[in-house]
Amino acid sequence: MKKSLVTVVLLSAGALAISAQADMEGKLDAKAEFEKHCAACHPGGGNTINQAKPLKKESLKKNGIKSWKDIVAKIRNPGPGMTKFGKKEMPDKEAKAIAEYVLKTFK
Repeated sequence: MKKSLVTVVLLSAGALAISAQADMEGKLDAKAEFEKHCAACHPGGGNTINQAKPLKKESLKKNGIKSWKDIVAKIRNPGPGMTKFGKKEMPDKEAKAIAEYVLKTFK
C-alpha cells in the first residue's frame, strides 16, 4: 500500500512539473519580441521615423490607439514609414504580446 501511494504521489508531482514547464515554454517574452521587431525604430518607446508619434500612452490615445487590438491593427496595416508585419512575419500571439507590452511599458 505504501509503495503504491508513493508511486502515485511521485507520478502526480512529475505530471505537474511537466505541465508547468509546458506553460513556461508556451509563453512569449514580449520584451524580447519588441526588441526583435520594433526597438530599432521605437527605442525606449520613441519613434525615430515620426517623432510626433511615440509609443507613450498619451500619444497613442491622441492618435486613436486605445487597446492592444488597435496596436495590432497598426502592426498589420501601418502608416507611412512603418514596416508592415503580416501574420507570417509576426503571428497573432506575438503581435498581441508586443501590443500588451507597449501599453504596459511606455506610459
